[in-house]
Amino acid sequence: MTLIDQNAIVLFQGDSITDAGRNRNDWANLGSGYANLVTSLFTSKYPEKQATFLNRGISGDRVIDLERRWEVDCLDLKPSLLSVYVGINDTWRRYDNNDPLSTEEYYTTYRRLLSRAKEQLNIKLVLVEPFVLPVNDSQKQWREDLDPKIQAVRELAGEFKAIYVPLDGLFAQAATQTGPAYWAPDGVHPSPAGAALIAEAWLQAVKA
Repeated sequence: MTLIDQNAIVLFQGDSITDAGRNRNDWANLGSGYANLVTSLFTSKYPEKQATFLNRGISGDRVIDLERRWEVDCLDLKPSLLSVYVGINDTWRRYDNNDPLSTEEYYTTYRRLLSRAKEQLNIKLVLVEPFVLPVNDSQKQWREDLDPKIQAVRELAGEFKAIYVPLDGLFAQAATQTGPAYWAPDGVHPSPAGAALIAEAWLQAVKA
């Protein structure tokens, strides 16, 4: 039995991987990534659920950016299921802009977001694990920053009894057969195949 209820409002929140080029002038537009695939597959399989899917991912966002727009882009939309996928930019900015965000700040900010959602809404949470698939040597260094943040998301999932989507290991496993660029050409942004991998993992996690 799927964990998405009758007349559910499902909100995808995150960075460019969630955004996936959506048209921000169209409140119902889902972009071309995993959020669109999840919606297509779920609504075709469960038309009787009458679920609404919304995407409010914004390219480049870190968890501190999510906090700035949390009221308008999350709480005001009153989702019954909230999917949060954020973290790779929190690592990336350390290496391309010399603008690091500590694991502690990442964890405490993320925790505030989830606490506010839980306090104000009757909500189920889905936490999606960030991943990197290094396609060059410099990205291999990212692991020292990203791995503790992945651990932080796992701890939050445990604390909030959230549904957890473990992408990092999934992509590493998939890449052993093809090389990393097949799934994420730049090591971060998924290819169409990578978006499908995320969508399948997400649907599996919510038992859909």
